[in-house]
Amino acid sequence: RKSEQELKDEEMELFTKYYMEWKGGKTSGNTSYTNIPRFYYRLPAEDEVLLQKLREESRAVFLQRKSRELLDNEELQNLCCLLDKHQTSPMIGEEAMINYENFLKVGEKAGPKCKQFFTAKIFAKLLHNDPYGRISIMQFFNYVMRKG
Repeated sequence: RKSEQELKDEEMELFTKYYMEWKGGKTSGNTSYTNIPRFYYRLPAEDEVLLQKLREESRAVFLQRKSRELLDNEELQNLCCLLDKHQTSPMIGEEAMINYENFLKVGEKAGPKCKQFFTAKIFAKLLHNDPYGRISIMQFFNYVMRKG
């Protein structure tokens, strides 16, 4: 005579066998869940000194890298001068404007840190009802200051 656990094991085995046959022999049709990256790691406990030091160091390296990506004062002044030199007339009141062609020229001269700001998407985002298809230099510069 079989024990209750043996009966349950046999039942599960038969269920799995028949289910696989019914399903077509596939173990899993969609295995994309196995490729999902891990995004949460628990914080190290107080007694895990090495893990705490590693976390502090990695955070410091991350912040240093982000800091190097920011434009410093000299680079911002250079960008301002380049934008001013390439403005497109006529001005709207006191506001200097720049067209897309000159915008791209400034992007080539501004340097690698500024390259991310000289895209068609950003130009279009800042484009408002100008009859000549230009954007405000001051609005663009303020955008760079906020995002960079």
